[in-house]
Amino acid sequence: MKYTSQEVKQFVEEEDVKFIRLAFSDIFGKSKNISIMPTELDRAFSEGIAIDAWAVAGFENFSTSDIFLHPDPGTLAILPWRPEHGRVEAAREGYTFQFGTEQEFYLFRNDSEGESTRIPYDNAGYMDVGPADRGENIRREICMTLEEMGIYPESSHHEEGRGQNEIDFRYCEALKSADDAMTFRNVVYAIADRNGAGADFSPKPMQDQPGNGMHINFSVKAGDSETGLEPVIAGILAHISDMTLFLNPLQESYRRLGTLMAPGYISWSRENRSTLIRVPAAFGKYERGELRSPDTMANPYLAFGLLIYAGLEGLRQGLVPPPAVNINLFRAD
Repeated sequence: MKYTSQEVKQFVEEEDVKFIRLAFSDIFGKSKNISIMPTELDRAFSEGIAIDAWAVAGFENFSTSDIFLHPDPGTLAILPWRPEHGRVEAAREGYTFQFGTEQEFYLFRNDSEGESTRIPYDNAGYMDVGPADRGENIRREICMTLEEMGIYPESSHHEEGRGQNEIDFRYCEALKSADDAMTFRNVVYAIADRNGAGADFSPKPMQDQPGNGMHINFSVKAGDSETGLEPVIAGILAHISDMTLFLNPLQESYRRLGTLMAPGYISWSRENRSTLIRVPAAFGKYERGELRSPDTMANPYLAFGLLIYAGLEGLRQGLVPPPAVNINLFRAD
């Protein structure tokens, strides 16, 4: 839902909102926030709220560390676990990019002090069911909470690793998809903690288990018509080496790539899950590409922006991808 600043102020007054959280992310995609009182909302919209960002990754400049946070009224959402009281370049060229993320995370048991351990929340495997899958109720609560906030997951299931889970999201335009991805992580942390578990989005929480990926599904339209994916794929493949710095920003990210179902080669194919980009079995408006290398520490705003620029280059220049790879790269020499 798109709100105006006036509607947000009216909502805050009518619902007796006591605190407003201005959320943003650092260059690594880690959520940050500052809470303001309703009396500061007018100033936030008109002038911005100044913060000293010298200690925020990506803004470490002692001489010019002050930045202003300006609320985006279109991202208004109630945090249900709190007490109840108290994109321009592509559009200019006639293209619309849409993204949907598949985010993986581990759940670990909390100790008697409420601190997260390294003991997996369960020992279930890929798409197992209860009672082996102890995370099912937590995933259900996460999905229901997201729906209350106007964010709509498509599916959820247990992943391959012990205690590992995945929740997938519907396609939407780039900025909303990035906003939803950041909100999702905060919801997972809160709901997991409320259920006596610790959530971990890091790329490789356990060395002998699969890492956490953030697969990015993408599609593009020219006006009301679907475009072919191959020029977009070609553009992404042409720039993927440089983009990897942003899609996989931590040293730990590289202990995930090339191991246990995470891609290790610049490649693409249809349906082949061992390639970097695959085109899942789907037709017409449901056809999409899936980039499988990013991990859940990537900043989704940067990731989607880079993919748009690379995809646009492929479309402008009519790039053709290399031949599809139809072998199992996980077992290739």
